[in-house]
Amino acid sequence: MPEYVSSTIAHIQNELRKIIVGQDEPIEQVLVALLAEGHALIEGVPGTAKTLTVKTLARIINAGFGRIQFTPDLMPSDITGTNVFNVATSTFNLRHGPVFTDILLADEINRTPPKTQAALLEAMEERQVTIDGERYPLSPLFSVLATENPIEYEGTYPLPEAQLDRFLLKILLPYPAAADELQVVARWDAGFNARRLDRVDIQPLSEVDAIPRCRAEIQNMRVEPGVQRYIVDIVRRTRDHAAVHYGASPRAAVALLLCSKAFSAIRGRDFSTPDDVRDIARPVLRHRLTLRAEAELDGATPDSVITDILQSAEVPR
Repeated sequence: MPEYVSSTIAHIQNELRKIIVGQDEPIEQVLVALLAEGHALIEGVPGTAKTLTVKTLARIINAGFGRIQFTPDLMPSDITGTNVFNVATSTFNLRHGPVFTDILLADEINRTPPKTQAALLEAMEERQVTIDGERYPLSPLFSVLATENPIEYEGTYPLPEAQLDRFLLKILLPYPAAADELQVVARWDAGFNARRLDRVDIQPLSEVDAIPRCRAEIQNMRVEPGVQRYIVDIVRRTRDHAAVHYGASPRAAVALLLCSKAFSAIRGRDFSTPDDVRDIARPVLRHRLTLRAEAELDGATPDSVITDILQSAEVPR
């Protein structure tokens, strides 16, 4: 089992490296979200290849790709679709919105009002949308990969806590290292163009059902009771930390469990270790903590709080 998952992910990573230079850790976290049947919020400044990563990933895994550019005037029906009256047949026909796809890129999701953001809630949680009282199922592979800019606040709308909690991971996409950035420039100088991906020799997965098969095999993995207790201990400590106003919910504990299983499978194992839990804890928990105002003034961040908790939590043998 772990050999199939790890070899599949290795193929995806190798193909992504043909387009994306560096960013191995954020890409690995995106793949964790995909394998754990979750959604990811990707935060990074413009120009760090957020959109390019998602487009390339969809192509490699043979998935349908949809994109929504979130703007202040975007309406919920622009996401889900709407019924349109056909004069010739005197019937209403559903015009599918971009949510009817496999991989949905929600670009700059914090630029649209909460009412429109909420249109994604049902789709993210239940893999379905309701239009004019009728429910429509979405693709079993459906995943939302949303992006946001961390440095620009004018004209943006903070994501509601309920929607933030629907994201399995919050992934930080940093500036590339100097050597990686030099390689990006050299590639473009040699003729690479990110707007012409069809000219790059990208090899998609040979099996159409590779991702569903990986997901099924990861679901069959079991986590030792000691590691389960470790996960619960970490999450419960977020509620008692002096810098935290609201800690992580039980949903966060489930998310940490699922992500640690996917993470260990990527690493070629059929069991999760405390190291897997620690390595994936920050992206799982950082968007689920609300810090006290005085703690933020003192320089505390969600990541620093999580690091403190990981250092104090007893690691099972």
